[in-house]
Amino acid sequence: MQIGVVGGGADIEALVAAATARGDRIVTVADPTDRPAVDRLLDEAACAAVAVGADGWPEDEPTLRADTVRLLVQAGRTLVLSHPLESSMLWAYELDMIRRDSGAVLIPWLPHRLHPYVARLVTAVQVAVAGGDSLGPLETVTFERRMPARARDAVLAALARDVDLVRVLVGDPARLATLGGGDSESAWSTLAVGFSGPDLVPTRWQVSPGDSPAVVITLQHARGTLEVEAPDDPTRPWTWSGPPTEQLAFDGAACLLDRLGGASDGDGIPTATWADAARAIELAETVPRSLAKGRALDLHREEFSELGTFRGTMASL
Repeated sequence: MQIGVVGGGADIEALVAAATARGDRIVTVADPTDRPAVDRLLDEAACAAVAVGADGWPEDEPTLRADTVRLLVQAGRTLVLSHPLESSMLWAYELDMIRRDSGAVLIPWLPHRLHPYVARLVTAVQVAVAGGDSLGPLETVTFERRMPARARDAVLAALARDVDLVRVLVGDPARLATLGGGDSESAWSTLAVGFSGPDLVPTRWQVSPGDSPAVVITLQHARGTLEVEAPDDPTRPWTWSGPPTEQLAFDGAACLLDRLGGASDGDGIPTATWADAARAIELAETVPRSLAKGRALDLHREEFSELGTFRGTMASL
C-alpha cells in the first residue's frame, strides 16, 4: 500500500513505522503549508491512503488543519486521522455529511479498542450483567487516566480517546456529570466525569498524576475486581490483573493497518468509525459545559444528518 502523510505526532510516527515494517511505502510526507504537496495527496493514483496527524500545523493559520481535512474528505480519500484532530462536534458532523456524499473512508486513531484485553473485558461485563460471573454482580467501572501534564486541552484530548473505550465496554451514556476543583487550574488536574444511563453500569473517568501516560480500567464486582493497565507507549505491554496476572504486547498501528487492508474483526470488536470519533468528541465537548453549570447534563443521541447538524448549529448560536 502507498501512504501519504500530512501533519505529525506520536501516533503518526507509530503508523509510519508499522507501515514500513510490513512493506508499505510512504510516498509523500507533505508540509502542511506546501499547497502543491498537499494537493498531491488528493490523487488516489499517488497514494491509496493518507495519514493526518494533529501536530506540525502552523499556529498562525488556526483553520488550516480543519480546512485540509475537509478538502481530503471532499476528494473521497481514505484517511487515518489522529484523534481528536479537532475538538469541534460541529466540524466532526460536517465531515460525516461530506463523507456520505464523497464516499471517503475516515478511520480515527482509536486502536486501544482492538487490544485482545478489551474484547475480554467486554465479555466480562456481559457475563456479569447477565448474572453469571463468579465475582458477583458488576457494581462500577472506573477509568483512571494517568498523565504527567493535566492542563485543560491535554485532559480533554485524553478523555476524547478514553471515552471510546467507555462506549465499547458499557454502551453509550445518556447522562454526564463532572466533578473538579473550585478554580480553573485544579478543575482540570483533578477532573472526574461520571457516565450513567438506564441500562448502564455506573462508570467513572478520573484524572490522576503519573509519569507514564496510561489508562487503568477496573471492573469492581461485589466479590473482587478485574483490572487492566493500558499504557499509551506502544512499546510497553498491557497488564491484566487477576486472576490471573499476565502481560500482552500489542502493536495498535499494525492492527489498524491490517483492518484498513481488509482484515476481519476477529475478536468481534469493530474498527472505530467516524461516527464513533464524532460521538467521542461530542462527549468531551460536553464536559466544560457541565463544569461551568455545576450540574449533570443529559446527552442526546442524534443521528448524523444535515438536519441534525443544522439544529446543533442553531442551538449553539
